[in-house]
Amino acid sequence: MLISTVILSYNSVSPIQRCLDDLISSLSVFDEDNEIFIVDNGSKDGSVELIKQYENDYPELIKPIFFSQNTGTTYSRNAALRKATGKFVLVLDSDAYVNHKAIESLISYLEEHCDVGMAVPRLSYRSGNFQLSCDVFPTLIHKFKRFLFLKKIESKPHELQSTKTATNVDYAISACWMLSREAVDRTGLFDEKIFYSPEDVDYCLRVWENGFKITYIPSAEVIHDAQELSRGFKLSIFHFSHLKGLFYLMNKHKYFWGLGNLYKRLNRFS
Repeated sequence: MLISTVILSYNSVSPIQRCLDDLISSLSVFDEDNEIFIVDNGSKDGSVELIKQYENDYPELIKPIFFSQNTGTTYSRNAALRKATGKFVLVLDSDAYVNHKAIESLISYLEEHCDVGMAVPRLSYRSGNFQLSCDVFPTLIHKFKRFLFLKKIESKPHELQSTKTATNVDYAISACWMLSREAVDRTGLFDEKIFYSPEDVDYCLRVWENGFKITYIPSAEVIHDAQELSRGFKLSIFHFSHLKGLFYLMNKHKYFWGLGNLYKRLNRFS
């Protein structure tokens, strides 16, 4: 098995069809077998029926997992990770649209650099605007600024937006990750004490803890059809869940304000 893809779905009937169509087309160029795990978290919008149709059309490729309720982002992804047997593991959001060139670029980089455990692409919104999908590990002050002013931050030129070379990053949002089998085996599963977020930061931090680098590959371009208008200061239950997860993350990894000691532990200065 070459690539095991893990897709999390929750009321995603609108984007998931393109996600699957693009992914299936992209995987068809590879000679080796692949598998796609779609974990549905109790959708009520027709997603379940659509996923079952794909399973019927591609029985050797599509491997759905259905939950009757929303189990969060960690428990659900772990259900698929436990079954994934691929040499590489692609973690993908249901609103992320990949292409075979991006997949090939990410895999090639991992194959050429054994010290890199996760390769991530350049993400753009459907509009074509650059998405700031990679960042430094969050401190309370940094996270507060990003929470309030993300759209303003993204409107300004960022070094990752213009770079043409592979660049190591602290973490990347989990819209599209390509992981080596060794990195998955050594890092393990997502932390299920985090229900919704920031499970991606925690996992990336643990990738670094286990001796692997995370590298941003600008030549690999992927569309992430997130809603730009919804990004900003709008309190919801998800924001409170995220805040709870953030305090858990910082307590777990023993840092709050600065990153110096954390970087030292992770050997992250290079």
